[in-house]
Amino acid sequence: MIGPPPSSSAAAVFTTNKFRAAPVLVSQRILAQDSSSVSAVVINSGCANACTGEKGEQDAEATIAKARDLGLGRALVMSTGVIGPFLDMGKIFQGLTDSASKLSPSGWENVSKAIMTTDTVPKLFTRTYTGLSQSFTMTGVAKGAGMIHPNMATMLGVLTTDFNISPECLKDAVKYAADRSFNSISVDGDTSTNDTFAVLANGLSGGPRVDSLTSKEYLYFRDSLTDAAIGLAKMLVKDGEGATKFITVAVEGARTYDEARKVATSICKSSLVKTAFFGQDANWGRVICAVGYSGADIDPTKSVFFFSFFFSFLGCQDVSSLSLSLSLAC
Repeated sequence: MIGPPPSSSAAAVFTTNKFRAAPVLVSQRILAQDSSSVSAVVINSGCANACTGEKGEQDAEATIAKARDLGLGRALVMSTGVIGPFLDMGKIFQGLTDSASKLSPSGWENVSKAIMTTDTVPKLFTRTYTGLSQSFTMTGVAKGAGMIHPNMATMLGVLTTDFNISPECLKDAVKYAADRSFNSISVDGDTSTNDTFAVLANGLSGGPRVDSLTSKEYLYFRDSLTDAAIGLAKMLVKDGEGATKFITVAVEGARTYDEARKVATSICKSSLVKTAFFGQDANWGRVICAVGYSGADIDPTKSVFFFSFFFSFLGCQDVSSLSLSLSLAC
């Protein structure tokens, strides 16, 4: 035990599925009450605690209360696994008790393995960024291999940092980063009940507190957080259930980010585009169809498409890596 974890600014984004799991509902309430003093995230695997009604929420609340009793402070809670069954609270309490006595700065690898379900490899990210006013580190984990789709990609993810930032600025940065990472990937087109991406910032870097959304320090942090989130998001796609291809879609020439995203999402969601890539057939007609019904306002006579194919070692597994670039005339 290394002592109680520091109190942190916290922010999170959650699933848009109407059947939000109990831990999602409870964590949303905790952040709404006070996002300036969260010290821990409690995650269980094997049971999603989803579609469990009032009892499910009571069990999530009891998990948080147990964490507080063990000296972990205010905690968020996440669950992953089978939808429907109730949590085995005896196991939850025992696991919490055991874990609280083994807190360690070097425990991230154990965490990344413990939250795996259908994942074939753990997903762990750590990097130090040299900021404008403070050097800071981001370390985190994620899990997810199936039910991966935008609108909170189907996953659980946690990033922690020692950057000193206000809860309000952190909330804005988390939304920005999620939109450009976990909300920009797709494997099978399903969005689940438990998706959560949370970030805790404890301010221990010693730098001045960042509380302005227009400051250079904030923008640097926001972009660094996005880099870290993209790192974890790519790991999820590379480990997608049955995945043999890792495809990157880049769109240029759009009027706005949202319009470019609309085109890219349309391509990524297309089953015909996916089957073409799976069969290693550069059937660009399927891509054009997906762009054409994306809803973006483009000039089809002036748009250009580029394909490139290569094989690479992608960390999680050996899969073919492909890129598709589009230059749109809007």
